[in-house]
Amino acid sequence: MDHDRTQDQRLPLAALPALATAVFITSLTETLPAGVLPAMSADVNVGESAMGQSVTIYAIGTALTAIPLTAATAGWRRKRLLLTAMAAFAAANTVTAVSASFPLTMLARFVAGVAAGLAWALLAGYARRLAPVHLQGRAIAIVMTGIPVALSLGVPAGTFLGKALGWQVSFLIMTGLTLVVIAWIIATVPDQPGQRQDGRTPMLRTLRVPGVTPVLVVTLVFVLAHTILYTYIATFLDRLGMGGSTDLVLLVFGGASLVSIWYVGAHIHRRLRTLTIASALLVAGAAAILALTAGSPALVYGAAALWGLGWGGVPTLLQTAAGDAGGEWADAAQAMLVTLWNVAMAGGGVVGGILLGLLGSASFPWSVLALLAPVLAVVVAARAHGFPAERATSTA
Repeated sequence: MDHDRTQDQRLPLAALPALATAVFITSLTETLPAGVLPAMSADVNVGESAMGQSVTIYAIGTALTAIPLTAATAGWRRKRLLLTAMAAFAAANTVTAVSASFPLTMLARFVAGVAAGLAWALLAGYARRLAPVHLQGRAIAIVMTGIPVALSLGVPAGTFLGKALGWQVSFLIMTGLTLVVIAWIIATVPDQPGQRQDGRTPMLRTLRVPGVTPVLVVTLVFVLAHTILYTYIATFLDRLGMGGSTDLVLLVFGGASLVSIWYVGAHIHRRLRTLTIASALLVAGAAAILALTAGSPALVYGAAALWGLGWGGVPTLLQTAAGDAGGEWADAAQAMLVTLWNVAMAGGGVVGGILLGLLGSASFPWSVLALLAPVLAVVVAARAHGFPAERATSTA
């Protein structure tokens, strides 16, 4: 009995990396076309601007369906639901790889976004359920490592493979990795029950749960601020004469993000609110340096490191805050967070494009600073719910 109790107090280290790899694959696939856009557009016989919408429609698929699909599948057992989402994801990437038709490619990308959104809404809550209470934050941190790894290492690797072997190979590799993850999940991830029919709450009623709305507001605005700068970082660096160093800048950003995830995972259980404030201040500090620098490479790399240190833990912080605030309705809160996250990603590209046309790339870091002011205000104000000074210790 004592041995079983000890086992129950440990992280499920066989299962959590499988979930992290699912996050990695779905995050990487969202932005993968950006790295192979010329070849994709040539093979499908459309312009690059049209093919660029294959990134947008992925985010739209996630944003439109995460909430209704999460509600519709609330009663499904968690393992069955995750395996279904990953199987659909593998099928969609395979169709993308072999399609020579623009409408079919866009449909496949939409389906991939739908499957990814369902998985994203599920994964953080799944990780929470698998871990003991005092290690739930660390469990989510492990699963969320997939996001910065995909952004900093996966996209350059996918781009390299696309150029060396063809863009179709990049998508087929995503399919192969997804099949490996499916087998990994089957072998190592314990099942969890769905929600009972009589225990479900309508999605919109979850907004009235104390603390949920502040977390969602912070998610929308914080992700929007980050995405404006991240989407156009190459354009911004080109203005500083560092366009050829974009990959190195993003590598510094990604490395710092991994450090941030490790630190957040180790301390989130006691300091969620403090860490969220620190994250916003670090990203704001990076934006201030970029806004004021005249192109000093050392300052730019320093800003990238601060940016990564601030941003890397944000997915973990916000997912954990949503789960804590949602409590019994954590899955509904997570679905809303995933939806707003993707709305903010799509909006970042649009807002950044408008700013670029009207004010030039120099406006990007200033826009980050302007958006982070209300983020800090909401986090500071949500002391009792959403971002409490002391995290609750009850499970959801």
